[in-house]
Amino acid sequence: MQPIDWILLTVPLLVVFAVGLYTQRYMKSVADFLSGGRVAGRYLVAVARGEMQAGAVVFVASFEVIAKSGFVLNWWVWITIPVIFLVTITGFVVYRYRETRAMTLAQFFEIRYSKKFRFFTGLLGFFAGLVNFGIIPAVGARFFVYFLGLPQDIMLFSHPVPTYIPLMALFLGFALWLALAGGLITMMVTDCLEGMISQILYLVIIVSLLTMFDWSQINTVLAQRPPGQSFLNPFDSGSLKDFNLTYILMGLFATIYGTMAWQNASAYNSAALTPHESRMAGILGRWRELGKVAVVTLLAVCAITYLQHPDFATRAVQAHQEIAQIAPAKIQDQMTVPVALSHLLPAGVKGALCIILLLGIFGGDSTHLHSWGGIFIQDVLVPLRKKPLTPKQHILALRLSAGGVAGFAFLFGCLFRQTEYIFFWWTITQTIYIGGAGAAIIGGLYWKKGTTAGAWAALFTGSTLAVGGILARQIHGDAFPLNVVQVSFFATLLAIAVYALVSLLTCREDFNLERMLHRGKYAAIKEQVGEAVKPAPDRRLWLGKLIGFDENFTLGDKWIAGSLLGWSLLWFGIFILGTLWNFVAPWPLHAWSTFWKVTSIGLPICFAAVTAVWFTWGGLRDMRALFRRLRVQKINPLDDGTVVGHQNLDEAALQPERPEPRPSEER
Repeated sequence: MQPIDWILLTVPLLVVFAVGLYTQRYMKSVADFLSGGRVAGRYLVAVARGEMQAGAVVFVASFEVIAKSGFVLNWWVWITIPVIFLVTITGFVVYRYRETRAMTLAQFFEIRYSKKFRFFTGLLGFFAGLVNFGIIPAVGARFFVYFLGLPQDIMLFSHPVPTYIPLMALFLGFALWLALAGGLITMMVTDCLEGMISQILYLVIIVSLLTMFDWSQINTVLAQRPPGQSFLNPFDSGSLKDFNLTYILMGLFATIYGTMAWQNASAYNSAALTPHESRMAGILGRWRELGKVAVVTLLAVCAITYLQHPDFATRAVQAHQEIAQIAPAKIQDQMTVPVALSHLLPAGVKGALCIILLLGIFGGDSTHLHSWGGIFIQDVLVPLRKKPLTPKQHILALRLSAGGVAGFAFLFGCLFRQTEYIFFWWTITQTIYIGGAGAAIIGGLYWKKGTTAGAWAALFTGSTLAVGGILARQIHGDAFPLNVVQVSFFATLLAIAVYALVSLLTCREDFNLERMLHRGKYAAIKEQVGEAVKPAPDRRLWLGKLIGFDENFTLGDKWIAGSLLGWSLLWFGIFILGTLWNFVAPWPLHAWSTFWKVTSIGLPICFAAVTAVWFTWGGLRDMRALFRRLRVQKINPLDDGTVVGHQNLDEAALQPERPEPRPSEER
């Protein structure tokens, strides 16, 4: 690291720290701490939530995939485009969840099912989240050990200690401070600021890599693959293990089924000003990701080229030596690209990547700490208490819980030895919860005949099969016939079937979805509790109805969503045409090389430039609006996540009449 690198590293950190101090003054209630007062704009939510995907662990996980599959997964991903787009633009799950006004998913479960189900799902989700998050701080700290060329061990009290351990403690400490300072208000603003800084620095890294590496060098390395394992031709990649077409299709199913179910960023699901703003944040997030993929892909393929191309053989000797000394093998695979990057990036550019990933660590870790700590208090502790917490006690409990999560993650990172790919570990640990919870979420929001008994049955089915899969893989290793993605897929299928069957057998009375979603005669209550309401006549055209446009879409919103639809369908059409073409007349390898140069490098670079300007403007605008709304908002001490008679407490207090009885299976 040169002086310019340390300057690039230090200045943004000082800015983020100062902003964190400033935002503390705006946090005045439980709702502020947990959901940012529910007054965030679309760009603020999109950029801040996206910062979770900019940390070192996400980059390392992506590097693992690219190093094992090259560009071929990009082709098969396009098969998912129409489905993913419709899920995003219609606000599937996200829109209706925001209508419930729940601050956590398990709070919604109490509104829809029962207090016991809320408690159990809160506890299960908390446990799954802790284990899932446990590897993240350690991977991030290891990245910086190898990227900065730090010694593997340091001496503490005359004993050698792995360097990543104190580094992990330092990173977790700063992330915890961000989470505790002003809750989600501080995190949203600092994460949004971090995201805007990163978008600008992406361009610096991209320009640098393009001047250092010629595409012919990258092509030479990627083209040297045995038959059936091509990194360029997706129709000659059938022998690639793990990251293949099956992985994509099962991942698509899991993505739809688990929409919003995983709660590592649960606060952002309830932070938007309105349900429509939440939906638009998801759409805008898709546009933003199109730009970020360029820097991730370029970093990975340039690192592989640096290690394997003869033009860099002399310079890469030291990198190869460092990689060979890394043990165990799984850690060596993870750190191969980071070690290469530490040697190939010049001064200034190395500092730019360093601050991007460090800010991503702070954004991701603080969000995890806030989410899992909040879930434990809101969905495990609060439902058990007979006497409600005061707002001051409630916020203190939330802060202590986040600190406990940080402590667990530190110990887990010190003791756990990872044997799976990062993405595989995330998949199976998420399935412990999502395997059954996904059916309860979708059924609870969209099906009036879904019952508590069905939800319990689905949860036990999905969770039991997921835990069984983890144990089987630990005992039998690769001898077990299913990988973790396949275990997850079959567990969720059975959970859906069980939820539907048990619900049909136990339903005695339809659930009142209109009241839960504050629609029809129940819509007026939103204004009474201070929700932003934007009534408008429904004048949708048939095409708008088909793709999910409703009365909330302005002309600008339709352009943003419609252009994303057009762009998505264009690439889906290219996928269909290209697949048919290759069955009739297969493209030569050099044609595939040119194709990926344009589609996976050239176009994403253009998006990176556009989104850097677009989302910086939108993020700054929404941050100003956030502070303006927070200054004038009314504090409601009853808005703390408590549920009474299948209603949020602040809503129930406005209706002194006897609440509607629960469905018969709850009596």
